[in-house]
Amino acid sequence: MAQVLVVTSGKGGVGKTTSTAALGAALAQNGAKVVVVDFDVGLRNLDLVLGAERRVVFDLVNVINGVAKLPQALIRDKRLENLYLLPASQTRDKDALTEAGVAKVIDELRGKFDWIVCDSPAGIERGATLAMRHADAAIIVTNPEVSSVRDSDRIIGLLDAKTVRAERGDRVQKHLLITRYHAGRASRGEMLTIDDVLEILSTPLLGIIPESDEVLRASNIGSPVTLANALSAPARAYFDAAARLRGENVPLAVPGESRGLFTKLFGRKAA
Repeated sequence: MAQVLVVTSGKGGVGKTTSTAALGAALAQNGAKVVVVDFDVGLRNLDLVLGAERRVVFDLVNVINGVAKLPQALIRDKRLENLYLLPASQTRDKDALTEAGVAKVIDELRGKFDWIVCDSPAGIERGATLAMRHADAAIIVTNPEVSSVRDSDRIIGLLDAKTVRAERGDRVQKHLLITRYHAGRASRGEMLTIDDVLEILSTPLLGIIPESDEVLRASNIGSPVTLANALSAPARAYFDAAARLRGENVPLAVPGESRGLFTKLFGRKAA
């Protein structure tokens, strides 16, 4: 059965779009049929990170408005035949998204894909709530700094109140992805430690992505880091996070530290 996964954050610039691309590619590299959907109407960056900006003809808003059929708007990745992109519109605003239209698109995608990964706009406005509306699971992306973590706490509240699952008395399964972590800076008190973040947010930890120029380098060449440099530290961390999403029991280590946190914190399978 298809899984709808929203990648969200309270604060912009935390690495949400690069994480959507990397996780989507990692799931596809394992054989799943994956579509990544850009909900950031008006900005549209996911196509750039995937190197597909020149191939966009129709977009999510076109499909919702009936200007194009879904297959016309889907862009197949040139490197992974089972990875697709549904881009956002760059010329419209968030009000162009309708609840009924989004529901129809998600329902159609469920019949075509194993994973539907929704790249949400940052914050709590309409685009973000519609991106998470039909989610089965959510990845909250945060940096280890106070304002990012505080804003993530608000997103967790929305996931528990503004989704279809919440309205049915169920819960969206939530995972925390900490990006741009640097053990040395954390030890010097220049950023929050992993324990600090987990104490504040009390959300199961999916993965820790180390601070690395490889992520920026991959984005600049239009490729998820898991494809651009699969052996790099951030790529390996994304591959492990994707494996946990699939339910695999993968030990979780803090980048830059010799001892893992897996048995101490989350000796469980990610669902």
